[in-house]
Amino acid sequence: MDPATSQPLSLSDFDISPERGFLPSDPCESLPDCPALNQLSHELPKLSSAHQVRRFINEQPALLSSIPSSWCEDDYRTAMRILSFAGHAYVWETPGQPALKLPSQLARPWYELGQKIGRPPVLSYASYALDNWRRLDRTKPIQLDNIVLLQNFLGGLDEEWFVVVHIQIERQAGPGLEGLLQAITAASNGKDDEVLVGLQALASAQTAMRDTLLRMKERCDPYIYYTRVRPYIHAWKNNPSLPNGLIYDGVEAYAERPQQFRGETGAQSSIVPCLDAGLGIHHAPDPLTVYLQEMREYMPPRHRALIHALESQTDRSGKALLSGYVRVRRQSHPELWSAYCVCVDLLVQFREIHIGYADSYINRQHQTSTTNSTAVGTGGTPFMTYLQKHLDETKQAVGVYPNP
Repeated sequence: MDPATSQPLSLSDFDISPERGFLPSDPCESLPDCPALNQLSHELPKLSSAHQVRRFINEQPALLSSIPSSWCEDDYRTAMRILSFAGHAYVWETPGQPALKLPSQLARPWYELGQKIGRPPVLSYASYALDNWRRLDRTKPIQLDNIVLLQNFLGGLDEEWFVVVHIQIERQAGPGLEGLLQAITAASNGKDDEVLVGLQALASAQTAMRDTLLRMKERCDPYIYYTRVRPYIHAWKNNPSLPNGLIYDGVEAYAERPQQFRGETGAQSSIVPCLDAGLGIHHAPDPLTVYLQEMREYMPPRHRALIHALESQTDRSGKALLSGYVRVRRQSHPELWSAYCVCVDLLVQFREIHIGYADSYINRQHQTSTTNSTAVGTGGTPFMTYLQKHLDETKQAVGVYPNP
């Protein structure tokens, strides 16, 4: 099997960096000349605790009358973060009694900002994690003891830790993604040594990501996550509490028709889809793969463009370039195959840890209402079945792993 020479991929073409992965430059903490939104952002945890979010928003004549022409992409993302948290706090303020309609002063700017940045008006992973952090000391790195959230629903250690662990993993993925692209480019040019270096860089990053994920239970208790954190990140597709969806009042494009969007979920992170695509992990067509394709609509456009670009890196037979390259050299260059298998095995470990958390943080919890189901994820799918299928298909990529 001959490699197919292709144009090298560059992380910078997709707003990604080796130093930060999918994280942007340090997000803005507030908005210029926008007192109502800044106040809402600052007061949201207290308003949520007092069940006063709906009252506060309903009493505002306008949260954002129009998007200032002077705003840049960072401002759009900041406003999207604030409105996304406010929108979900508004809908889920009263347990078991979700709002059926968003008022126009919230719905219209949320929709318009979504149009600006290419995402639907719902809380997505990008607003929940990627654009939702700051460094305590800007002279120090992005790491767990130096990052905190810019926006919370209720606040508290468990909510904070749950998200910053994800943020740390996103940062740690950066050098791994660079290594993956290096390996693919080298494979397209038949450079075995560079393929090996790229795979080793990917494995090193994956090891750091795995070790960070293993720290989740240090400061995020499963019961508190399920009862205090999770209820706010559900949305209004495949949700029995809002079977018809949610009305966005005043949004002309929706014409007062209820809209259905998925809730925030880790499936909206671009890391694992990139690893699947780059390593050639195949997921057989079924409802799960349809769901995963749908999740890309909630990602920043350039991030989902990288996934597509990685999926397009194929050899002349149409198979994934990197996996085909190392497989055909399994006998002549066993170190390449071994390095590839290490990367696949680390992806298996990551998925196994995630399944364990899904079981303890959600599946084993005592369900008290259909609003916070233990049977489906915040994306509205039967997650345990899907996660296990992902894991099985990842294991099938190599069959037998190398000795440690």
